[in-house]
Amino acid sequence: MRGLLSSADLTRDAALGLFALAAELKQRSKAGQRAAPLAGKTFALIFEKPSLRTRVTFEVGLIQLGGGAVYLSGQEIGLGTRESVPDVARNLSRWVDGIAARVHLHATVEGLARHATVPVINALSDFEHPCQALADFFTLWERGLDLTRLRLAWVGDGNNVCHSVLLLGALLGTTTVVACPPGYEPDPRVVEAARGLGGRCEISADARAAATGADVLYTDVWTSMGQEAERERRLEAFSRYQINETLLGFARPSALVMHCLPAHRGEEVTDGVLDGPQSLVLDQAENRLHAQKAVILQLLGGALDDV
Repeated sequence: MRGLLSSADLTRDAALGLFALAAELKQRSKAGQRAAPLAGKTFALIFEKPSLRTRVTFEVGLIQLGGGAVYLSGQEIGLGTRESVPDVARNLSRWVDGIAARVHLHATVEGLARHATVPVINALSDFEHPCQALADFFTLWERGLDLTRLRLAWVGDGNNVCHSVLLLGALLGTTTVVACPPGYEPDPRVVEAARGLGGRCEISADARAAATGADVLYTDVWTSMGQEAERERRLEAFSRYQINETLLGFARPSALVMHCLPAHRGEEVTDGVLDGPQSLVLDQAENRLHAQKAVILQLLGGALDDV
């Protein structure tokens, strides 16, 4: 694995290997075991979009591995305006050992990877969020769930997180059903790619049908950053796609609820569900740290024995 731009950059064995590594890193961290396998290593963190979980987990993860991070806001470097993407990639490659980029356009992170000579991680683009999906499935895996027998219902917008969940779910053998209003489906290219990976994927407009018998209900905000002008139209379109106590009642009694956060409480999910006993949202958030540490360690060639 030279970098991580898409969930499809992984294989099933690679993903499971990262889960095992993340679990070991998590256990050692909680046991207070500290080492510095990445001493002297540095990542550039390019952020065109604001973040809580992504920034903190990348910075803290690098510190815990003995490395360092240089935070670069989009305004500071002006990707594609003040300086071209290829030039930014070439310059950073002379100074740092890796790049994580949270950007508006997927083409930007692809351009960084094309011109950089160091590993590039997609920390979010408009098309995918592979780090989130990796943490999500790690969260299910560490609970001992058989991913090949899971039915995951994504209810809401067929967005970037949905794309990464579809692709990684396909690699891991999970059945994924996406329920969304007409016109908000995931990109057909992603659905086709997921099915090409052997994935069992269904697209529906019926939230209740998708939730029926589901082991996992997953949602995200209906209006993402950059879509604020569409807010009222989206609120109307998605009004029947809220994960609430009624919809959760159609799922299996043991069903779990996921959300990548931040949540718009009272819109895509109710407080009672988000804060309820079936919610995994804080486990997902915590596991961003451990999953990303596993990716960074693998990309930079660090040894687990040194951790």
